[in-house]
Amino acid sequence: MPLGAMGISPRQFADLQRRLAGQRRGTTPVPGADTHAPAVKSILGVDPSLRGTGWGVLVVEGRQPRAVAHGTIACPKGWPRSRCLFRIAEALRDVLRDHPTEVCAIEGLFYAQNLQTAIIMGEARGAALATIAASGIPIFEIPPAKVKQAIVGHGGAQKFAVAKMVQRMTGLADLPEPDAADALAVALAYLGESGRFSTRPPKPL
Repeated sequence: MPLGAMGISPRQFADLQRRLAGQRRGTTPVPGADTHAPAVKSILGVDPSLRGTGWGVLVVEGRQPRAVAHGTIACPKGWPRSRCLFRIAEALRDVLRDHPTEVCAIEGLFYAQNLQTAIIMGEARGAALATIAASGIPIFEIPPAKVKQAIVGHGGAQKFAVAKMVQRMTGLADLPEPDAADALAVALAYLGESGRFSTRPPKPL
C-alpha cells in the first residue's frame, strides 16, 4: 500500500516502524504514560458513530495494556436512526455487563462542515453517553487529533496506521477492525493523558 494512501509521510512511516520495533518481547508501552503502574486497571474506549460504533476494553497489567475484548456495533444503512440509536445503547449495556470497567474514554466530536452529519454524530454520541453514564462509571473525552498524536505520532494518521499501532500496543494477534481499533486507540490515549506526569489530564464529562 502506498504511504500516501495511509495518510502518512515517509518520515512518519519510518518513525512508526521504529515505534513498532520498540520492544522485542511483549507490547509497546503507552506513549507518554508513567513508568509506574497506573491507578486505573480497566478502561472502555468508545468511538461513536450511527452506523459503526467501535468499542474496546483494555486491562492494564503492570505497565502494559492488554485488549480483552473489542468490536463494532454495526447498523445497516436501511435502518432508521431511531433503531440505530437503540441498538447502540443496547449493545453498550451488554458490553458493560460482560466487561465491567472503571472508566470510559470516548472520542470527542470532529469538525463537520455538514450540519446533518454533525447532528447524526451527536445523536449517536448521546446514545452512547447516556448508556455509559447510567452504569455510574466516569466518562472522559479525548479529541480525535490527540488520539492519533498519542498512538501514531501525528494528528493526520489514517485508520490503517492507527490499527497497526494499536495491534502492537495491546498485544492483539490480528489487526482489529477499523472502528474497534479507533476505540482501543481512545482508551490508550486516555492512559497516556491520565499519567502521573501529564500536564493536562483529561476531565470527566
